[in-house]
Amino acid sequence: MAKVLIIGCGGVASVAIHKCCQNSEVFEEICIASRTKSKCDALREKLEGTTKTKITTRQVDADKVDELIALINDVKPDLVMNIALPYQDLTIMDACLACGVNYMDTANYEPEDLNDPEWRARYEKRCEEAGFSAYFDYSYQWDYREKFEKAGLTALLGSGFDPGVTQAYCAYAQKHLFDQIDTIDILDCNGGDHGYPFATNFNPEINLREVSAPGSYWEDGHWVEIPAMSIKREYDFDQVGHKDMYLLHHEEIESLAQTIPGVKRIRFFMTFGQSYLTHMKCLENVGMLSTEPMMFEGHEIVPIQFLKALLPDPATLGPRTVGKTNIGCIFTGKKDGKEKTAYIYNVCDHQECYKEVGSQAISYTTGVPAMIGAMMLLTGKWNKPGVYTVEEFDPDPYMEALNKWGLPWQINDNPVLVD
Repeated sequence: MAKVLIIGCGGVASVAIHKCCQNSEVFEEICIASRTKSKCDALREKLEGTTKTKITTRQVDADKVDELIALINDVKPDLVMNIALPYQDLTIMDACLACGVNYMDTANYEPEDLNDPEWRARYEKRCEEAGFSAYFDYSYQWDYREKFEKAGLTALLGSGFDPGVTQAYCAYAQKHLFDQIDTIDILDCNGGDHGYPFATNFNPEINLREVSAPGSYWEDGHWVEIPAMSIKREYDFDQVGHKDMYLLHHEEIESLAQTIPGVKRIRFFMTFGQSYLTHMKCLENVGMLSTEPMMFEGHEIVPIQFLKALLPDPATLGPRTVGKTNIGCIFTGKKDGKEKTAYIYNVCDHQECYKEVGSQAISYTTGVPAMIGAMMLLTGKWNKPGVYTVEEFDPDPYMEALNKWGLPWQINDNPVLVD
């Protein structure tokens, strides 16, 4: 039915590629492209003979628009799936526009160089005007709305789990469960244990930047920012148990504040064990989380990038990670004039994910929605020119696909609320 160019070959991309190959009726042909072609070749060799999907591989530097344009023009895909780094979102979007091809990704743009003067000036202006200081935000990709509309192309942003599935949950709740949603609490619980004293479940540089930054939430029409990890709650998660969770800034809050009419408050919580927090604080205290370049023995290094090289590769955690994840949204609001609550969530088992696709549940819960988002665009179920987030489309076919392709969800109509 369709040919897709997939840029990226890390843990999440590997899951998405596995799932595309399970769905050969839609994904007749895929081309896997990465800076390191040998990784693409190894995955192709692993999958060939297990799927009807034709797989090819290419090398590309996704930081270079001209290389991307040449690749897209040569491959001639129906869609580009960006499962590379969020630093590369804009170059890939530029290439898609130049070539007339639809685009999708799993996370919104953030810069690699935080000292770039042009970016820094815009960032400081946004901090002052919007009221939150996260390095990532949607504005850079939302700037492409008119360009994609005029080109008759669709760009789907953030079709992972959070962002992504959590926004589909919100759209589903708005369409089927509530007349008015008042509050949304997004809860991301990883009850897994990888056995290492310290490791991150996805790109360490991005992960540690996110959790060491100030938290923020949306309330009564504006952002409220708080010191990092300063709001803590405990929650009893289905099939996981009691876990400490902390309020973080997260990207889907920014879009949901605009797309869920009348919502009064949106918060995001993520669970962390004490060992993780202790290690992170120690690393922060000695400067290892710094993004500022420094000289060491005649070489310029960035401490957090050096730390990334020392930590276990997240893609290697699958065989040793046990336990489950539980990610979902708790809603309060009104239906037929009465107060109502609902909790839509998914539970995913790390070892079951590893048996199926060779990755742990953190990669699985992001990679599966990437395939599903692509399928929505390729089958025409989601199709309108412009730049959109998941909740701006009809949630029903997406929610149905989650049940079919490995991320079944359930609804608790009487959940314990987060204070």
